[in-house]
Amino acid sequence: MKTIGLTGGIGSGKSTVSQLLAERGAFVIDADKVGHEIYLPKTAAWHEVIEAFGRDILAADQTIDRKKLGAIVFGSEEARKRLNAIVHPLMFHDIKRRITAKRAEGFTKPIVVEAAVLIEANWLPLVDEVWVVITSKSAVLERVAAQRGLSRQDTEARIASQLSDMERLKYAHVVIPNDGSVEDLRTRVAHEWQRLTAS
Repeated sequence: MKTIGLTGGIGSGKSTVSQLLAERGAFVIDADKVGHEIYLPKTAAWHEVIEAFGRDILAADQTIDRKKLGAIVFGSEEARKRLNAIVHPLMFHDIKRRITAKRAEGFTKPIVVEAAVLIEANWLPLVDEVWVVITSKSAVLERVAAQRGLSRQDTEARIASQLSDMERLKYAHVVIPNDGSVEDLRTRVAHEWQRLTAS
């Protein structure tokens, strides 16, 4: 059974799509959560990130304060590349380990790797198909303001720091438009699920 790489920009609705897939029985690996675990105190990534960006990025409990780190890396192309060079390879191996372990358990349904940076992190070897969720910029700005409380300026900076949809679509096996209702999305996901599980 296939492993799907589910990607899309900030606010595109990736998490909603992965939730709909999980409801149908897919096993979802959320790269954001993997990233959080990779950063846990005293791990290899924790030491390397502190070495690269200094102890000012630590919170009182010694965890990496993602807001402080985010302020540094979203403001600088060089800093972002430096962080990614540390974290992305470690995450690749961790995600690969999770996929292998799940298949070893005898899991035969699709596995979904939900990752905004699937393409630029060079994680394509982990997946059999790439699904790209796309939506309009106005919908993104609205959703991100409502869900995360980010200002328009911050959201625009994050959009600019990610691959464009045009670029992502070059790698897409499946495109999921998300400008309609949740029901529209559910129907589209159901159709793709049927195709996947019928083969």
